[in-house]
Amino acid sequence: MKKSKYIWFNGKFVNWDKATTHVLSHGLHYGSGIFEGIRAYSNKNKDSYIFRLKDHYDRFYNSAKVSLIKLPYSQKKLEQATIDLVRKNKLKDCYIRPLAFIGDGSIGINPGNNKINVIIAAFEWGTYLGKSGISNGIRAKISSFARMGVNSFMTKSKISGNYINSVFAKREAIQLGYDEALMLDNDGYISEGTGENIYIVRNGLIKTTPITTVLEGITRDCVFNVASDYGITIKEQRFTRDELYIADEVFLSGTAAEITPVREVDDRKVGKGKPGKITRLIQDEYSNMVKASNNKYLKWLTKI
Repeated sequence: MKKSKYIWFNGKFVNWDKATTHVLSHGLHYGSGIFEGIRAYSNKNKDSYIFRLKDHYDRFYNSAKVSLIKLPYSQKKLEQATIDLVRKNKLKDCYIRPLAFIGDGSIGINPGNNKINVIIAAFEWGTYLGKSGISNGIRAKISSFARMGVNSFMTKSKISGNYINSVFAKREAIQLGYDEALMLDNDGYISEGTGENIYIVRNGLIKTTPITTVLEGITRDCVFNVASDYGITIKEQRFTRDELYIADEVFLSGTAAEITPVREVDDRKVGKGKPGKITRLIQDEYSNMVKASNNKYLKWLTKI
């Protein structure tokens, strides 16, 4: 991550190093916040676009609703602030992080009338799992930490505190020498990565976890669109870890991770041990979407 000059903080553009909050903020102590991850991309014509800006803020406001966080700004205001921030920081390719969190005041579990703070940051940041991961695939490990169940956390919202589950799983995987953790649900079926939806390919068919237990990924929706465009069947169906082991291809999707192939799971080579044909197709078409090379999806782009 590379620092930018400005962060949008409660309606104002402030210097990156001055975008601070009180140490007794409720969100810091209890994870009472919500966030989004958005990307902007430039293309060969040097035009730059924010990808699916409205869709991300739709989900941001849905997260606020689920979390009982009353946002003090309209969605249109935050969307425009995001565009203005990217322009003000003179960014082309960047990652964008909106965050709303409960501030200081009441220190108990119940935040009472504590102020809701809203920030938007935009900065240069490469793909979450690295360029080599995008090109060659990553090594993944089934985590010893299960994904929290639907009665323990809300799967349709990006609530900050929920991600401690992913932090534990990710750190364990890294310490054991892997690139990413894959998490099981409470019934022992494959759920998702620490911040990505997961897919397996067998005999030309894509299978992915139903959204009952995972986040409704915006990149996930892109995968569904590409599959439809090419007549590839994609099924939302639970699958086990041994079906993952014998898959022809495995890949992950997410705004931060983009489309990342998995070449190995639990020291078992996936397929031929390199990104497969369908994974490469999804990668290429996703790149076309975000860089305005597919006219069908220009509706998802906001020019900077």
